Amino acid sequence: MKIISNIQDLRDQLRGQNRAAFVPTMGNLHEGHLSLMRLARQHGDPVVASIFVNRLQFGPNEDFDKYPRTFEADVEKLEKEGVYVLFAPTEKDLYPEPQEYRVEPPHNLGKILEGEFRPGFFQGVCTVVLKLLSCVQPKVAVFGKKDYQQLMVIRQMCHQLALPVDIIPAETIRADDGLALSSRNGYLSSDERAEAVQLIQTLKQVQEKIHQGQMSAESILQIEKAACAQLAARGWNPDYISIRKRKDLLSATDGELQANEQLVVLAAAKLGKTRLIDNLEI
Repeated sequence: MKIISNIQDLRDQLRGQNRAAFVPTMGNLHEGHLSLMRLARQHGDPVVASIFVNRLQFGPNEDFDKYPRTFEADVEKLEKEGVYVLFAPTEKDLYPEPQEYRVEPPHNLGKILEGEFRPGFFQGVCTVVLKLLSCVQPKVAVFGKKDYQQLMVIRQMCHQLALPVDIIPAETIRADDGLALSSRNGYLSSDERAEAVQLIQTLKQVQEKIHQGQMSAESILQIEKAACAQLAARGWNPDYISIRKRKDLLSATDGELQANEQLVVLAAAKLGKTRLIDNLEI
């Protein structure tokens, strides 16, 4: 595996590789990331990964400096997966001058849910992803469904900007007890780790309630409120538990619910000092 930090060196290395499959990451790799590498290999060749902790998507009170950086262990894992090139730029490499041009997603997608609670997050994500895609110029890029809204934002960006890359969604990889794998799980104490499974359990209960009967916009709101209250009673601090349409992440109308609109329930909640997100398609 070749490790490259310079953009021009990367382009030189990939010249003529018009079927590259790309997996962007922020490092601290776990089995969820490695599953993305395997899926990438099914859709293109060679596989290119990146590791870059993107300052632009972190808010002023978020964990940029604390974000776990495990580069040597990450390199070993990627080599075992047969990754061809690891693009690992420094901030100076990727942002040699202040990044004054930014990509702003539309408000009806970028300012809701995660965008409401993390102002500027999706602008930072879109900007770095667009720049990484420009550097790698892959045929396909793989993103996990765990970051459900992020996947949709990136897919829409690529569509509207006519980027010649197919965005491949990857299913969420979970621990044996159901907790979605995440680099931030490492922040949890042993007691918090045992409690963390309640997030997906709560989403499963929401799923069951929706399957039980005819839903209305009002009953959806009641289910959301009850789910938040249930987590709060266990000591969590929920930002949201929200049932949305899969196609655009907007709330479903009574008519859409009666027509069996496809739904997804998304959640973000703090357990101690750690903010966890998850989702479940319904």
